[in-house]
Amino acid sequence: MGTVFKKTFTKPVPAGAETFIRKGERFARWKDRRRKTRTALLTVGENGAERLLLESPCYVAKYRDGAGVVQIVATGCRDEQAARRVLADLERRAELVKAKIMTPGEDAAARHQDTAFAGHLEVYIDSLEAAGTCPAHRRERRRQLQRMATDCGWRTLPDLQRDALERWLGLQCRLGMGARNRNSYLTFALAFSNWAVETSRMLGNPFDRVPKADEKADLRRQRRAMTEAELARLLPVARERPLLDALTVRKGPRKGERYADVRPEVRERLQLLGRERALVYKTLLLTGLRKGELASLAVANLHLDDEVPFAQLHASDGKNRQGNALPIRNDLADHLQRWLADKLARLQAEAVRKGVPIPARLRPETANFDVPDKLSKILNRDLRLAGIQKHDDRGRVLDVHAFGTHLAHF
Repeated sequence: MGTVFKKTFTKPVPAGAETFIRKGERFARWKDRRRKTRTALLTVGENGAERLLLESPCYVAKYRDGAGVVQIVATGCRDEQAARRVLADLERRAELVKAKIMTPGEDAAARHQDTAFAGHLEVYIDSLEAAGTCPAHRRERRRQLQRMATDCGWRTLPDLQRDALERWLGLQCRLGMGARNRNSYLTFALAFSNWAVETSRMLGNPFDRVPKADEKADLRRQRRAMTEAELARLLPVARERPLLDALTVRKGPRKGERYADVRPEVRERLQLLGRERALVYKTLLLTGLRKGELASLAVANLHLDDEVPFAQLHASDGKNRQGNALPIRNDLADHLQRWLADKLARLQAEAVRKGVPIPARLRPETANFDVPDKLSKILNRDLRLAGIQKHDDRGRVLDVHAFGTHLAHF
């Protein structure tokens, strides 16, 4: 026969707690965060210090499953009679497994049916981290799965139904979501459900036969390359705009004029920022790197003194998860060398000012660029100031990822 009980655990005695003796046992009395008076029995920890002996608020059930293995399962019940009803259900399923009416897989899946979807999602994200996926990928999976859970009403695993997901995907299509984006959501839903099946949380994947959208028939974003004339206009604007924005008056009768007072140190910082942005654009253009890949490149990844300069991209940072050695044109290598030399000079000057040891070289893990998260929005503003149309007459778009289409022309 199984049993239900509340687990006990210990915690450090809160600061300022009052200790007293009642019927020969030591207790502590303190106020919790809600200023409510709490009392608990004291025990002695492994290091000899006194600790609070507390009891969990909910009951757990202890029983033997269909294979004869002792299981301890949280019931989620604060009431003992309710917990015993949960225990009775667990024991009934164990008997069904013994009688071969229910399979062990069905029994394992049944234990997860009432767990909140959010709890399964956290375990799934942990499994992705253990598999070595990058943080950005995990954040995107979490975001998309949480959105589908909210919109489709996924509160527990039995709520994952094909018809609800197909209705949601159809709605997103009518609202203007592209086929590629819809397929991304479907892929994540499939991956989560496959994981749930592999971990005995579900018996089958309800989304196996949900068809993907035809991305070739729904091209929402056709990219184009910049022309030579556009490039010649963009780079000077990228260098100058940070300072121009600071000089521009934002309100009053002279709104839009450029005469605002800027301190010399601020002017120098903004000019440096503009120089970095222009070099970021040029590096993206001449290497074909994606924004995230460029942000991952550190000093150790650049080999600028070799006969053929190149950048070594780590496998974990590349989109295809493979390490690549990217050749760098000599003129870009010269720009990068000057940029890193100036960065070292600034660090050395800062060390002199603070009176700390002066670095002889940049640390290998030093990032080459501070690539902003909102680079696409910055590019859009630079394009507007440079008078460059983001979309051409054929509807093709110019964005950060379009730089790689123009490698041989700059």
